[in-house]
Amino acid sequence: MEYVKFGATGLEVSRICLGCMTYGVPERGTHPWTLTEAESRPLLKRALDLGITFWDTANVYSDGTSEEIVGRALKDLVNRDDIVLASKVCQRVRPGPNGAGLSRKAIMREIDASLKRLGTDYLDLYQIHRWDYGTPLEETLEALHDVVKAGKARYIGASSMHAWQFARAVYTQRMNGWTEFVSMQNHVNLLYREEEREMLPFCADEGIAVMPWSPLARGRLARAWDEATERIATDEFGKTLYQPGDKAIVDAVGKVAAEKSVPRAQVALAWLLHKDPITCPIVGASKARHLEDAAAALEVELTPEDIAALETPYTPRMPVGFK
Repeated sequence: MEYVKFGATGLEVSRICLGCMTYGVPERGTHPWTLTEAESRPLLKRALDLGITFWDTANVYSDGTSEEIVGRALKDLVNRDDIVLASKVCQRVRPGPNGAGLSRKAIMREIDASLKRLGTDYLDLYQIHRWDYGTPLEETLEALHDVVKAGKARYIGASSMHAWQFARAVYTQRMNGWTEFVSMQNHVNLLYREEEREMLPFCADEGIAVMPWSPLARGRLARAWDEATERIATDEFGKTLYQPGDKAIVDAVGKVAAEKSVPRAQVALAWLLHKDPITCPIVGASKARHLEDAAAALEVELTPEDIAALETPYTPRMPVGFK
C-alpha cells in the first residue's frame, strides 16, 4: 500500500479508501446487496491486512448500522489512532423537520450520534454529504468550525456539488477565519468525467484532496457491459448515473485489461490513480478480491496510449449525482 498526504494537510492516508456503504443491517437500508456484520468483518480485516487504513462511512448508510459495524470492527481489530476515519452528514436519517440537512441543530445532533455509533470520541474527517439549499451557508460552515474546535473532528470535507458552490464555501470559510474544507468526495470515473471541467482544477489549485466515489461506476467498469449483477439490477440511484453509450468505454477497459493480463477493475482504478489531483478512490468491497484488485491497481502502469484508448470513447453529458 502507498500512503500520501491528504491534500495540503499533514495527514497521511492510504492511497485506497475503503467505502463502507456495503456494510450494514440489510433490513435497515435500501440496498439488497448490503452485507451483514458477520459477512462484513472478514472484509474489514482484509482491508487492514492490505494496509487500507482510510475508511469512509456515513450516518445515513443502512440507518446508521454501517457506522455501528465499522465502530465495533475498529475496536476489535486495530488501534483507533492507526485509522483515518471519515463519516458524513446531510441526508435524511429520521422523520420530522430537522431529521436531515445542514442546520446547526442537525450537525450538532448528528456528529454526536455518529461518534456514539462508531464508538470513538472524534472523527478524522467529517463531510457534508450534499449541498443544503434550505440552510444559510454561513450557518453550516460556522457549525462545522465549532465541531472541529470542540475536538469532535480533526478535518472537514465536502461531497458532490457544483464547483461554484464549493468555491463559495471555501472562500466564505477563509473570509471568516473558519476551518476550511480540505477534501472533495465527488463522482469521478471513466464513465463520468464532468468533474474535469471545473471541480478538479479548482481542487488542484487549492491543494484540496480528491476522493472519488463509485470509481468503478457501481461495478460497471469491472465486468463486461452485458454481465448482470444483483447490485446493478437493484441499484436505483446507479441507474440515473450512466447511459447506454457507455458500452464503448467499458469495452475499451476490457481491451486494455486483456492486453495487460489484469482484471478490468485494476485498469479502471489505475486510470484514476494516474489522474491529477486524485488522492484516493473510495472502493466498496463485497468480496476479498475487490480489495485485492484495488491494492494491485497501484502497480498497474498505463502508457499515454492506454490512457488515450480509455478516454477517447467518452462523450460529454449533463451533471448527475447531485442537485
